[in-house]
Amino acid sequence: MLKQAHAISEEIIEWRRDFHKHPEIGFDTHRTAKIVADELEKMGYRVKRGVGKTGVVADIGEGGKLVALRADMDALPIIEQNEHDYASQISGAMHACGHDTHTAMLLGAAQIFAKEKLNGRIRLLFQPSEETTDDEGKSGAMLMYDEGAVEGADYVIAQHVDPFLPVGTIAISEGPCGGGVDSWFATIKGKGGHGAYPQTTIDPYTLLAHVIMGLNNIVSRKVNPFEAAAVSIGLVNGGVAENVIPDSIQMNGTLRFTSLESQKFLREEIKRVFEVTKVFGGDYELKFVFGGMPLINDAHVAKVIAEVGADLLGADKVHPMEKTLGAEDFPEFLKNAPGAMFLLGTRIEDRPMYELHHPKFDIDERALPIGTAVIVETALRFLKS
Repeated sequence: MLKQAHAISEEIIEWRRDFHKHPEIGFDTHRTAKIVADELEKMGYRVKRGVGKTGVVADIGEGGKLVALRADMDALPIIEQNEHDYASQISGAMHACGHDTHTAMLLGAAQIFAKEKLNGRIRLLFQPSEETTDDEGKSGAMLMYDEGAVEGADYVIAQHVDPFLPVGTIAISEGPCGGGVDSWFATIKGKGGHGAYPQTTIDPYTLLAHVIMGLNNIVSRKVNPFEAAAVSIGLVNGGVAENVIPDSIQMNGTLRFTSLESQKFLREEIKRVFEVTKVFGGDYELKFVFGGMPLINDAHVAKVIAEVGADLLGADKVHPMEKTLGAEDFPEFLKNAPGAMFLLGTRIEDRPMYELHHPKFDIDERALPIGTAVIVETALRFLKS
């Protein structure tokens, strides 16, 4: 499979560079989706366009098991600082998370599948808007799931580039590997007045101080130390002048969790903390917005991916996945079918390593046929099992 992938590596690289030069943000992935759909139709796939607004779903094969493979297509609102000849040509947009790479590799995989005698069905999911949501808080995976993109799937698999892993390696682990996410939005209510007469006010900043202390105690004193969780404050906004105590303060933040039980517990504890405002004569409003499910890799799927990696690359090239509370919307596709996401090493040697979402992020393109081969071989093993 590596030989087959290397044989089409130039085409995969060409796709990746084209997508990189023409990044599209959110659901505005019209150009990318058209290229993807047109290429898949040429290969003989049964293609559905406009799934989840601008997503593409493509099927090939008949009967048997159905393995779904996902790639995200959207870019970020970042000004690229790289100077290579395929740098972004769109002002204020950049593929700084490797989605151009994911899309190109899945197109390469599609080309290989089209020439295979499949013992079942392959479904390709090209998803918009992984990085952001629409006005109703829906990401691309959420909308595609709602429209039946993974209906009937037996397994769902994805990969993500990792700029810190060497080329020729992958990382995979079972169980919780990424965080679920909620956003919370709060208003702390006091009673405003002149800064020279604080005794006539209920100072919302005093209330804020107690809330901040309480929020920072949730994870350190309420959560089991062996369970991953986070409660963070991202915005505090209030006041108009240095000598005026305001009536209220706006406060927003995020919480991260690895189970729905943990999510429920964290929400309850955050609400309990805000109740302290009432003790001092104030009040509050608090709203939670669901952001996404945690990534929980199925044990069997993760095992098969690890075996494929060992067979294609060598056992020493398969590493455990670094677990993080960073969020991904891929878990939306895992609601009714087991699946997993693995990491693909794309580190560029002899240059500084830039994280995902950095304006100088880039990949070593020698990784492209490797990622293509791993996802193809993994899917074929599930069809044969």
